[in-house]
Amino acid sequence: MPNFIRIILAAVILGAAVTLMVFSHWGWGILLVFVALLVFVTYIFNEKMLMAQWHLRKENMDKAQQWLNKINNYEKELYKGQWGYYHLLIGLIESRTSPMKSEKYFKKALQFGLTMDHNIALANLSLAGVEMAKRNKREAQRLLKEAEKADKNKLMAEQIKMMKGQMSMLDKTQMVQGGRGRGGFRQY
Repeated sequence: MPNFIRIILAAVILGAAVTLMVFSHWGWGILLVFVALLVFVTYIFNEKMLMAQWHLRKENMDKAQQWLNKINNYEKELYKGQWGYYHLLIGLIESRTSPMKSEKYFKKALQFGLTMDHNIALANLSLAGVEMAKRNKREAQRLLKEAEKADKNKLMAEQIKMMKGQMSMLDKTQMVQGGRGRGGFRQY
């Protein structure tokens, strides 16, 4: 259901609640105020996004993907502040199967804007992983620094540290590979 219909529906229900209260039906009026608030809350927090996030936390990627697929046109169905989170969720699900395809979703999520710092750190950390897979060390380092700066509560400190360790291993393999000449790859 498009968002503007939710706002209209919430206003109509709130109008009915006020009318019931004017005619001394306080119980029904208060109940309809709560229903109007619930409809308005679904304007801000889309129920499909909430269900997808819940399944994502339970690590049930198939169900999360199904809930996200129910959103046909995110620009009409979601509040503009949720567009970034929509792309972040799609990127997280896509990164499990094909990390290179998830890059565009993480970039869109950062472009549309994420309000929570740890989500910005998560998007930057995921992009750094994609850049490392592409062997683009400079961009990966820049994204890791941004992720570290955005992670103010140190929720991702361990993942950032692990990624830096992997980046140093990437340096070692490049040095060994570069020393061998054209062909091989020397392993120690």
